Amino acid sequence: MNDSTPAKSATARPASALVSAEGTTTIADTVVSKIAGIAAKEVTGVYALGGGGGRGLGAIRERIPGARTNSAQGVSVEVGETEAAVDLDLVAEYGVSIADLASGIRRNVISAVERMTGLHVVEVNVVVNDVHLPQEDVVVEPVEARVQ
Repeated sequence: MNDSTPAKSATARPASALVSAEGTTTIADTVVSKIAGIAAKEVTGVYALGGGGGRGLGAIRERIPGARTNSAQGVSVEVGETEAAVDLDLVAEYGVSIADLASGIRRNVISAVERMTGLHVVEVNVVVNDVHLPQEDVVVEPVEARVQ
């Protein structure tokens, strides 16, 4: 059989809408980080993103009037021309299945990043640093001053 079509390479990269004859689209790491962070926070069972120190700084920043929430806190990414990899550090709600939570996060992050950027997400690594307990939300009422 004489087939005149060229053989496809097993290592050929998938076609991307980001690279075309008309030009190249480059997406910054911060864009992918924000998308991934927002997508991860949408999953029920995620209490917060970031490790202890990062969450502490984030809590201080949120109390400053006019300051914006950092959607990329606890998110690190590697972005190439057509692919991205995402690492997430988070705190889970007590009582959720961490395996199910990680699976849901992966599904949501991959869907959001691929849909919004056109990048192929090759991996989403999830690190659970802590578990949030409901009693940690107890608000202590300020004590009234005895002298006014």
